[in-house]
Amino acid sequence: MSIGLFRCSWSVIIASRQRLARFPVLVKSNCLSFGAGGGLCAVPFSQHAESLSHETLIKRASSLVTDGANTYLSQTTLALVDALTQYAKAVHTLIALQKRYNSAIGKLTPAEEDAIWQVIIGARVEMNDKLDNCKRFQSNWMNAVNLSELAAEAAYNAGADQASVTARTNIQLAQAQVEDVRRLSLEAEMKLAEVKVEEIKRTAEYATSEKAGEDVIVEEEVPDAYLRED
Repeated sequence: MSIGLFRCSWSVIIASRQRLARFPVLVKSNCLSFGAGGGLCAVPFSQHAESLSHETLIKRASSLVTDGANTYLSQTTLALVDALTQYAKAVHTLIALQKRYNSAIGKLTPAEEDAIWQVIIGARVEMNDKLDNCKRFQSNWMNAVNLSELAAEAAYNAGADQASVTARTNIQLAQAQVEDVRRLSLEAEMKLAEVKVEEIKRTAEYATSEKAGEDVIVEEEVPDAYLRED
């Protein structure tokens, strides 16, 4: 009985070792693993790794890198364009409120003036929040552009010319899209600055007219005072 059990166990051990010996061959036929101290990552290919040269593997890997960089660039560009658009809208909202206030300078009661200033302050806070979003997405977008440039260069050096050209084309398109929207936001900022200058001018004119009116009243009262003294 013990001899039969020993033979059975030995047969199981041999069969397990045979399956383990075949396992690397099966893995190698489906993907190429690489890395120091173990398989850190694996790049799948349709052909057997043995039939591909190092140059071919590097070229394919560089193409995968450009694909990832293009996706990252696309997402960050979309986020930045949307953030800049929302910021420009917030600036135009503030411009409209500021113009409304400018046209009403000297015509509002203290309560009305306080109410419209509360609205203006709220619009400014929202505009600043939108600007913070632009700065945050701007940082992500710049990282994506730099990464895409490195990926395009790597693909070119690896001989993946088409992947390199595609990456550089996507960079140019992303930069053009961002530049168009940024130009609109800059124009809105310039208009807001002009409206603020107009507010300062109107406020100064109103203050001058108020002072002139007070001076006229004083001049009219002076003769009466002298008459009373006489």
